[in-house]
Amino acid sequence: MIDLKVVRSNPDMMKDNIKKRNLKVDLDAFLEMDKTLITLNQNLDEIKNKKNTFSKLIPTLSKEEKESKLSEMKNLWEKEKSLTEEIRLLEIEYNNVYYRLPNFLDSTTAIWPDDSGNTVESTFSTPTKFDFTPKPHYEIWEKKWWIDTEKWAEISWARFWYLKWDLVFLQFAIVNYAISVLASRWFMPVLPPVLVREPAMFGTWFLPAWEDGTYRVNPWDDDLYLVWTAEVPVTSYHAWEIIEDLTNPIKYVWYSSCFRKEWWSAWKDMKWILRGHQFDKVEMVCFCKPEDSQKLHNEMVAVEEEIWQALNIPYQKLNICSGDLWNPAMKKYDLEAWMPGQEKFREVTSCSNVWEYQSRRLWIRFRDADWKPKYVHTLNGTVIALSRCLIAIIENYQTANGDVIIPEVLRPFMGGKTQI
Repeated sequence: MIDLKVVRSNPDMMKDNIKKRNLKVDLDAFLEMDKTLITLNQNLDEIKNKKNTFSKLIPTLSKEEKESKLSEMKNLWEKEKSLTEEIRLLEIEYNNVYYRLPNFLDSTTAIWPDDSGNTVESTFSTPTKFDFTPKPHYEIWEKKWWIDTEKWAEISWARFWYLKWDLVFLQFAIVNYAISVLASRWFMPVLPPVLVREPAMFGTWFLPAWEDGTYRVNPWDDDLYLVWTAEVPVTSYHAWEIIEDLTNPIKYVWYSSCFRKEWWSAWKDMKWILRGHQFDKVEMVCFCKPEDSQKLHNEMVAVEEEIWQALNIPYQKLNICSGDLWNPAMKKYDLEAWMPGQEKFREVTSCSNVWEYQSRRLWIRFRDADWKPKYVHTLNGTVIALSRCLIAIIENYQTANGDVIIPEVLRPFMGGKTQI
């Protein structure tokens, strides 16, 4: 959430930001609503003050005077009720815009209206070459019975899946490896809940922005939400707190399932598990002082690269451009792994610096040198999207006879197996 003082004092800066992100927001109309709300709330305060004054005055008046004042009081009650409703309705329209105002961009973010402007900053290795025609992953694991392509639709509909046999062991080997690397870098491992209340979804921006793509559970009973990413419960872990000592950043790593309706990609990537309604990830979230966030962002991306280089998967590192950034992020890097069966690079990690965008919503603060509370900066990153990592390993490590070689760093977590 953006500081309103900045928007009010420098609307041109926000207009420029909106333009660079290729968003459609009528900021002038929003600022007019802002002025109207300020005036209406001032009028409401005046009415309340008059009512308080009358309440103290009435007991001291004569019968005739009381009747006159009570009549005035009744008029004030009616005005207050009408004004309160007017403010309520305007606030709905106002907040619908305010909660969607995007974060300001970092000066190093590439400026372009859509994802065609994402810039390749570096690469690791070269696309894998074979002395045979490589197969797409789904052909390999269907023959191995590693995935069930019939029961998933029968039991849960499309975009869900059953993983079986060696593929299950491989997934948990990846999880164990990634978490062990992050833990050695002082990331605290956690296992978070995947059902959360509305304040957590709002605080991390997923509501109201992505309400249509979110699974809501028992709205008339528990009223919980399945998380898009466990960034939601982990970032919310410090909601409404003042962190007394933030000398060193607070860093978390976790493994969890995530849930999305994927309505915006209705008929894309239907044949494999690249996109799904339920998928697993290893992720990280960090909390730090504002002056430390840029350095910490670079460190988080470096850890992602270290893990994918150890897996020896060719990838390219992208600086995500302004038109492809989600509203909270002011800077974001993605790694795209080479998928031989598809002959293209596909996104496998992301890492975003969101400054104080989320901490303002969640009221997460720290004490500065003068012991004054200030908003922390939060950062988040997907280290491993498990389904995509499985695809990358299977397609890059496939053999001519349809087996898959296990990356060396994963073998200790596979009981020493070198091939499946």
